Amino acid sequence: MDYKVRYTNEDHLITRQNRAEKAFLAAFEKDKPELENAHVLINPYLINPLCALLLFRSKTPASATLTVHGKRNSREDIVHVFPQTTSHVLPVIGLYEGMSTRVTVSLSSGESKTFAIASQPLPEDVCRCRNISTSMNYFGTNFMFLTPAGKNLPTAYDYMGDIRWLLTVNTMFDIKRLKNGNIMTGSHRFCYMPYNSTGLVELNLLGKIYREYRLPGCYHHDHFEMEDGNILALTQDFTRDTVEDMCVLLDRETGNILKTWDYRKVLPTDAAGSGSQDAHDWFHNNAVWYDRKTHSLSFSGRHQDAIINLDFETGELRWIVGDPEGWPEAMQKKYFFKPVGDLSQFDWQYEQHACVICPDGDVMCFDNGQYRSKDKAKYIRNRDNFSRGVRFRIDTGKMEIEQVWQYGKELGEAFFSPYICNVEYYAEGHYLIHSGGIGWQDGYASDMLGAFINPKTMPGTDICSKTVEQKDGVVMYSMEVDGNFYRAEKLAPYHDGDNAAFGAGKLVGRLEVTPTFDTIAEASETNTVIDSWHQIHIEEDEDRLVFHGRFERGSLVQLLLQSDRETRPYFINTAATWALAMCSGAYLENDERVIKKNISKEGLAGIYEIKVLVEDKIYKTGISICCP
Repeated sequence: MDYKVRYTNEDHLITRQNRAEKAFLAAFEKDKPELENAHVLINPYLINPLCALLLFRSKTPASATLTVHGKRNSREDIVHVFPQTTSHVLPVIGLYEGMSTRVTVSLSSGESKTFAIASQPLPEDVCRCRNISTSMNYFGTNFMFLTPAGKNLPTAYDYMGDIRWLLTVNTMFDIKRLKNGNIMTGSHRFCYMPYNSTGLVELNLLGKIYREYRLPGCYHHDHFEMEDGNILALTQDFTRDTVEDMCVLLDRETGNILKTWDYRKVLPTDAAGSGSQDAHDWFHNNAVWYDRKTHSLSFSGRHQDAIINLDFETGELRWIVGDPEGWPEAMQKKYFFKPVGDLSQFDWQYEQHACVICPDGDVMCFDNGQYRSKDKAKYIRNRDNFSRGVRFRIDTGKMEIEQVWQYGKELGEAFFSPYICNVEYYAEGHYLIHSGGIGWQDGYASDMLGAFINPKTMPGTDICSKTVEQKDGVVMYSMEVDGNFYRAEKLAPYHDGDNAAFGAGKLVGRLEVTPTFDTIAEASETNTVIDSWHQIHIEEDEDRLVFHGRFERGSLVQLLLQSDRETRPYFINTAATWALAMCSGAYLENDERVIKKNISKEGLAGIYEIKVLVEDKIYKTGISICCP
């Protein structure tokens, strides 16, 4: 019998990036290269193989014009002008894969040089563009950023469908551009099944992380930057029996929680459930939006087929957009809207995503349409269903609602996505509609979520994402790619005043103290190391460890951290589970017996020996960790 246990201890990505930055800045300071001999650093922050950083000095202050040349013609060139200085730090975004990209730097002082920069290879299983229809006149040099809904990677495509940006770590959920030009998305670090990460990360397009905002209740689905820079983030409290039903406001500098909204205070948890609702995930909050005009927050609750609106200050419920069937009569009368206008064209939204409040107060969302009824007897199969972007006009005085726009119903199952997806409002009549969770089986829309479909091992299946932009009723952009993607965001590769700000990235906020189990199960201790069938892997970094192991379903398992002063038991759930809403399959295992357990180092102090209790035996792993 083989008794090996795998152990890895890797510094946090921020620490590794800080170390890399310190080294290349020291070399830059030592060499003081001018433009002719500029330092060219490919993938300087370790996670973006399609970028580079140019560092050089000029004798006199000069502005620098950077041109990333297109591979077909000059109309594809990406041009950005950097401010006047003598110490130049130019991020190069959008290298082509598999070739050398020409990059020209022209200084206002008259100097110029063209570099040939070869990108690093991309991972083998990147999601390719299948087809794209748009024009350079419309789309320009923007990229369409897609965020993963599985084990694929954050990827951006140009107007021809070429991959021009990619992160080699699977950051979670939506990418949004902040006012300072950086982007914010979920951390790639696992924290809690099925798809909760440790928190949010702010990074630039080179991949440099400036801050990770850790949350005691982890992060899922969505966030929103407030006008003062503070961050709304969706979370939960894992010490209670429900999830995905809270929002917090984070201090931008410290990551401290400033305010909390708890939906259980304003909504019943046992009424008006969608077809995917269970008692644990009763609301399934997948979007947050702040509206300055009404100083209110809107949240999309997939498992109540409802978009709710709360007063920012008091947290009181203001209104609900959704089918009123199944809700308490008193709530129907007070909070729901009556449809008006052309009712032959009106449809309620079901299991929706990505609520948006338009400048005039209209409500937009992606109406997934899953089941398309509150009545189980009237549920619609996916092959007979449709998904769409939709815009509702609401009158909160008369409590009336009118459907004023939709796109997607006419496409039927070809555009149907039972999960994930988003819409974006650009201007009146100008919208993005992203159907990111399309799945097929034997030529029909699959009844399984795309996160559970693997076309490589499941004959007759396929998954893809379709992203559309419509302007004044005309489709101006349409792209289909391999794989399911959570959301789409169109962004320019450069932002006004864009530069690569240096300085140590930081971990802010905190993780929770991981709850221990009440008791240690009765078991005899053995000196034997647990056998390799269990595939024990202990993954440690600066603020936590992740325990991986394989166990028979229903077996009794506890993880034990044992020091000279205490033993901490952690319950390992080996019961079979089924997620009705798998908005990201990044943490799913191929073998359903493999589990993961995150243990925060918050509250730990000293040296702990790691042991595993399985049924009636306590086994050694041979691994110890030290917590300061």
